[in-house]
Amino acid sequence: MDWIPIVFVTFKILVLGTGMLFAIKWHYDQGTKEKERDLRAALRAGGKVAAVFLLSLLGLGFVTFVLSRMLGLDMTWP
Repeated sequence: MDWIPIVFVTFKILVLGTGMLFAIKWHYDQGTKEKERDLRAALRAGGKVAAVFLLSLLGLGFVTFVLSRMLGLDMTWP
């Protein structure tokens, strides 16, 4: 059996495994540092999205009501 593929595959596994270990460790450390700030930013962004959604929904309802009145549809409550 040829020894070159065994050495190269072993070296490749060691190098990629070490790189993945350090990449995972670095990302984990970055996540724990800025967790509180990221939570605030996520909540703020979620609030903005919810506000825009509600305003869009209200605007769509108003446009639908006006359009249906213009077309002569009966929009009275039963």
